[in-house]
Amino acid sequence: MIWEVHTNQKVIALTFDDGPDPSETDQILKVLSQYHAKCTFFAIGKRIAAYPDVAKRVISEGHELANHTYNHVYFRKPINKAQFERELNLTEEEIIKVSGKHSALFRPPGGMYDETLVDTSNNMGLKPILWSWHQDTRDWNRPGVQSIANKVIRNAHNGDIVLFHDHVHGQSQTREALKIILPELERQGFRFVTVSELIKLSNTQQAGKPQ
Repeated sequence: MIWEVHTNQKVIALTFDDGPDPSETDQILKVLSQYHAKCTFFAIGKRIAAYPDVAKRVISEGHELANHTYNHVYFRKPINKAQFERELNLTEEEIIKVSGKHSALFRPPGGMYDETLVDTSNNMGLKPILWSWHQDTRDWNRPGVQSIANKVIRNAHNGDIVLFHDHVHGQSQTREALKIILPELERQGFRFVTVSELIKLSNTQQAGKPQ
């Protein structure tokens, strides 16, 4: 399971869960393009099926589309392996429809996992990814635009994986927070890369939970 990577380079991976969303994802993409930020979108399979054009735009603009299950299932222990494989396979089918290829990464909803989930995901060719513990923005709870921005900016470190959502219930604050976060971290010298690119930039090619 990868939480973050160790690197001397000033790179950060911004990630977005639970989309695509026909309104918010599009608006977020517009903001990202202004700062040449490349990010990873952990998408829900049934939402890719519902909004394939949005998913295609994510890919066409140079971002990474990754697996976040088909129905946003919270896999509580003990994990039902058959159900888990079905959720991943259904989502992979949708990702292939819009991208022409399998995804490389998987993020379990709610960050819930066990050894079965990790092993099964890896065996299916999907690296399991979580996020830096200090970079959970909790934007789904709408804590305020400045609160989200402060969380990311004040805790920014090389190799961080930041957790956002591009689909939330109610009015999202993520888009406006990005308008603060991106220019400030860019001023500090950070580049915004996909999770797959971040892993390649790891000093040790090992990634894991912070000690």
